[in-house]
Amino acid sequence: MDQETLMTIAGYGKFFLLLFIFIMFYGYAFSIYRRQRSGERDYEKYSELVLNDSLDAVPLEKRDNSKEK
Repeated sequence: MDQETLMTIAGYGKFFLLLFIFIMFYGYAFSIYRRQRSGERDYEKYSELVLNDSLDAVPLEKRDNSKEK
């Protein structure tokens, strides 16, 4: 193969990689939006971690430490 063909293949590869990353990012952003809107998770509560980050802070969520099998 000559250099022009390799550069064309590399260009298409970069384009499809960028397209894949774009789709994954917007899919993730949409899933966060959907969870926030449905009330499954409150992400605004997590933003308080920046302001109240200490060892004495109250946990945001209760954890269930029992393991189900």
